[in-house]
Amino acid sequence: MKKNMGNTDKLIRIIIAIIVAALYFTGTLTGTIGIIAMVIAGVFVLTSLVSFCPLYTLFGISTCKK
Repeated sequence: MKKNMGNTDKLIRIIIAIIVAALYFTGTLTGTIGIIAMVIAGVFVLTSLVSFCPLYTLFGISTCKK
């Protein structure tokens, strides 16, 4: 896996994941939408940790500096 995510992209994804988790655990996001949002937040954190986004590969996008 070749890295295709820059630092800004990773930071934005982690911030979004933290916001979604806070909304879920405070009861603002509930039910099926809450679970789906938490799964997406988990994917955001995972992709941020490995610096690789499979969707970026499909679309030929890279946000990391060369």
